[in-house]
Amino acid sequence: MVKRFNFSGIPTIHFGPGKIFEIPEIIKMYGHTILLVTGSTSFASSYYASKLFSQLNNQGIIVFQTRIMKEPSPQDVDEAVSDFRGKNIDAVVAVGGGSVIDAGKAISAMIPSGEPVKDYLEGIGKKHHSGIKVPFIAVPTTSGTGSETTKNAVISEVGPEGFKRSLRHDNFMPDIALVDPELALSCPPEITAASGMDTFTQLLESYLSTKSNPLTDALALEGIKRVKQSLTSVYLNGSDLEARSNMAYASMLSGITLTNAGLGVIHGFASSLGGLYDIPHGVVCGTLMGSVNRLMVNKLNSKDSESHTLKKYAEISRIFFQETQDTGDVDLAYMLVNKIEELITDLRLPGLGAYGVTTDDLEKIALDTSNKNNPVQLDREDLIGVLSERL
Repeated sequence: MVKRFNFSGIPTIHFGPGKIFEIPEIIKMYGHTILLVTGSTSFASSYYASKLFSQLNNQGIIVFQTRIMKEPSPQDVDEAVSDFRGKNIDAVVAVGGGSVIDAGKAISAMIPSGEPVKDYLEGIGKKHHSGIKVPFIAVPTTSGTGSETTKNAVISEVGPEGFKRSLRHDNFMPDIALVDPELALSCPPEITAASGMDTFTQLLESYLSTKSNPLTDALALEGIKRVKQSLTSVYLNGSDLEARSNMAYASMLSGITLTNAGLGVIHGFASSLGGLYDIPHGVVCGTLMGSVNRLMVNKLNSKDSESHTLKKYAEISRIFFQETQDTGDVDLAYMLVNKIEELITDLRLPGLGAYGVTTDDLEKIALDTSNKNNPVQLDREDLIGVLSERL
């Protein structure tokens, strides 16, 4: 019998090469004045931006613009809301990586009220958002967070008392997710690697999650197949449009699966580390993926070699290794962990120490790391051990 589950809605999705140039027609559904949120310079200096701005100008669309240089802080969101709240914005359009899309999502949510976003962050603020927002269009230029298909915006304040928390509401799901793989063709290898491993982590964690269901499982497995086909290829050859398309599709699916199944302890680490250090989200997920999964497989094997979670590990392993009919679930699980560790090496993901993480903070990080939805409960010593391995 199919288990009981709930499944949240998804945006209207426009997927495929060249979809970026559908934006002017999409905007007309909402009005004629937009706030365009972008990253530092990569998109703004591209052929795609030049052609898009020409189209927008020719169709009389008024464009205000703001840039997000790193993972968005409450100050970034509040300043943008203050600057543009009086401009009668009909839609917010975010074109960039996960940080840009999260920023655009939060700005669209806070423009109607003009209040500080910090008041509404989970675990930080004490207010509950009404869900009223300005229409929001998400256009990813990297294949990592899947933020174009999630209902939360991650906001960070980095420092000794820092935090990384979500602004969340069902209504914050983007109205339109426009996924054009061509926009990632110029993405540098190190960002491709970190983003791709973030996608892989999200698909794996949502598949193993205690909240997973048959629908999220099916989507996660499909996404992992695309990762297997294309992550290494696109790292070695960023101009491979087929590989870029596969990773864009996998990333989009990972947003859907994490929204509906939740994530595990690796993303718990990403939250606690992201508040203390200026470290890219994808690097945290990618560099910890091997150590965390090896520890979990060890624990599962010692407790119950017939466990449902080990069988799920084995199912993923079969995606990567074809001739496995006579291989047991435990061996398959370890083969998958070995493959993950091989990917971390091949993609040259740095250790945490490269971003200033030291042994002095490991206990604090561990105490602030959530095990929510993780199929294996890890204690403080387990968490500290994983962090120590990846310094």
